[in-house]
Amino acid sequence: MTKRALISHLSVVSAASLSLTSGFAPSGIVTNRPLSSKNSHHARITPPLSSVASEGEVTDADIVALSTNPTLNLTPEGYGFSSPISRVMQNSGTGTSGYYRAKSSESVVDVMENIGKTEVALVFSDEDDKELMGIFTDYDFIRLSTELARYARTEEESATFMAAPVSSFMTPAEKLICVEPTDTASQAVAIMTTNNIRHTVIVDKCGPNFSYLPGSSVSGVISMQGLLQVIQSDNRLSFDKLSQKFPGLANKPIEQMREELKSKANALANNDETAKKDLIRAVTAIISAGSVALFASQSSWLSDHAELAMIAIFVLGYIGIIFEEVFEFNKAAVALLMSTGLWVTYADFYGGSTGLASDSVLDQLKDQLAEVSDICFFLLAASAIVEVVDAHQGFKVVTNLITTKSKKGLFWVIGFLTFFLSAILNNLTVTIVMVSLLRKLVPNDDDRRLFGAMVVVAANAGGVWTPIGDVTTTMLWINNQLSTIPTVTELFLPSVVCLVASLFFLVNQVEEDSSLAESTLPPPSPLAPRGQLVFWTGIASLLSVPVFAELTGLPPYLAMLTGLGAIWTMTDIIHMGEEEEEMKVPAALSKLDTSGILFFLGILMSIGVLDKSGLLKDLAIFLNNNLPSQDIIATVIGIASALIDNVPLVAATMGMYDLADYGTDDKLWQLIALCAGTGGSILVIGSASGVALMGLEKVDFLWYAKKVSVGAAIGYFAGIATYLAQNAILSGALGSVSP
Repeated sequence: MTKRALISHLSVVSAASLSLTSGFAPSGIVTNRPLSSKNSHHARITPPLSSVASEGEVTDADIVALSTNPTLNLTPEGYGFSSPISRVMQNSGTGTSGYYRAKSSESVVDVMENIGKTEVALVFSDEDDKELMGIFTDYDFIRLSTELARYARTEEESATFMAAPVSSFMTPAEKLICVEPTDTASQAVAIMTTNNIRHTVIVDKCGPNFSYLPGSSVSGVISMQGLLQVIQSDNRLSFDKLSQKFPGLANKPIEQMREELKSKANALANNDETAKKDLIRAVTAIISAGSVALFASQSSWLSDHAELAMIAIFVLGYIGIIFEEVFEFNKAAVALLMSTGLWVTYADFYGGSTGLASDSVLDQLKDQLAEVSDICFFLLAASAIVEVVDAHQGFKVVTNLITTKSKKGLFWVIGFLTFFLSAILNNLTVTIVMVSLLRKLVPNDDDRRLFGAMVVVAANAGGVWTPIGDVTTTMLWINNQLSTIPTVTELFLPSVVCLVASLFFLVNQVEEDSSLAESTLPPPSPLAPRGQLVFWTGIASLLSVPVFAELTGLPPYLAMLTGLGAIWTMTDIIHMGEEEEEMKVPAALSKLDTSGILFFLGILMSIGVLDKSGLLKDLAIFLNNNLPSQDIIATVIGIASALIDNVPLVAATMGMYDLADYGTDDKLWQLIALCAGTGGSILVIGSASGVALMGLEKVDFLWYAKKVSVGAAIGYFAGIATYLAQNAILSGALGSVSP
């Protein structure tokens, strides 16, 4: 390391050094720690090495006993723990002496540059090169850095510290602990462990209590690491040699260990939960094998019962997705397999097919893939933009505004902040960002879980009223069931009412105290100019998507890809010539949830084939014939989204009802968007935001159901009631009611 590098690096070391506690001991210094490692005030240890230990505790006396009791030491005499320090010194790998020889007038920066792998310097007098004055190690350098951090105010003052003589910051010789060349490794380990030191000086004669005796001859320095390396190397005998030394040993220890492992594995598996999982997996394997055999055999049963087979595949796939944690199958994999099974059944067996996909089916497949790709590319580009903004700390623009110390006040602030952020970003990303922020703002775990649950409710409500806030609203918007202006104007009020009603219920569980004063959030600091540029460019890219789509008539995913291209080019220009890649778009793309996007692909392709086959039309007819109104249908869909992922539910309803019968911005589509978006908050597994909270804050299903579900349900029904009343007023229905 060069002198310039040492000086420039000093600020980092100085900051770190300020966190050191007084219990950190320098190399070779007595720390008033007795042999038993319990706190007392003995200034020096006194031989013989002994201590009082509790049952099962390995003491220093036990370590020394290894060198004197041949029945305990597997290595020959003079090796392992019984090795003399002179032999350890020769085999420790730190050179002949184990230290750098420095003069007392030598500067700190020169000593640090020359220490090398020994990590220690012994400081000798300029006048008498045999007079040991002290030792200088990494601990002494940290002590220097601490003083530098306290007193140095400029780079010149920092340089003055580094140019100071090493004698100013060394540990003086009278504080050193020593060993003699004839001492054993076990004695050295005991001495160093007892005194909590990492280096000890080797001299020809030690003073009382292993202190340094002035005038004694220094032969080297040994570290705890070097000691253990030699001991472990000596004890690493081959199994063959052990077998020769102990003929009765053979393979019995290894075989015994294997049997013990088998017994432990059997004991762990011998419980009801494991048995249930094994049964479920066995049934899954049987069903999978049977399905593959059925398709491979080209059975006539498939041709005669293709509709039933498609329904069975969809139901089984859905069960695999819902109970992902039980089966331990990734839901993206299940969705892709379900999609393939449905399309194969439809193409080769449905409607009197001849066993090969027809041209019409291939055209339908292409059309469906084109529709699904719109959503997948939209999500990919939007998520990448948010990642880039976050990498530049762009969200400091928002977090700097949070100053309240009232827990209930913070509850409302976070709620509305999440609500509006999720309207312009996707609610999953906002949930992750806000929960991460809560870890700094709210120190209490129980409070933070409740705040996190509120974030889920607010994010799901806020994502409803803009085309880019929630993936279900985005799906309806991209497929022309919704348009921008009516969605914002007609769903905003119901979404706010849903949020406020839920928060009024949940805030009663918040108890005011002084815990927010313990927050670890740093004081607000201005965002760097490049961070502000990236933040506002990213926000502009997201907000311009609906404007772009309205003005050009092109699909929204193209606008989002354009925004990604713009921010990609801008960040490349900002970071031109920099080696750091973490701030650029490729790094952001590598962090994206690719499996999530593939999950959407599999689900939407599955729903698409059910739509092409006419099964969703049949379901729509069934609901219309058995439920009294479309309002109830939408409400039921929202409640179902608390149990089932709302993406496939909304995708199913898109195929159930024709745009020719229910045009763009019809009441049905708006109510479905509201219900599917907010209904997912009733249970923690009902939305991607809730699932994210489960992973981030270890929130379990029952806790959420007990603490949050009632409040979320109150907000859900309040939002529906508000929308129906608003729609009635806007449509003039109330005016036609006679008094």
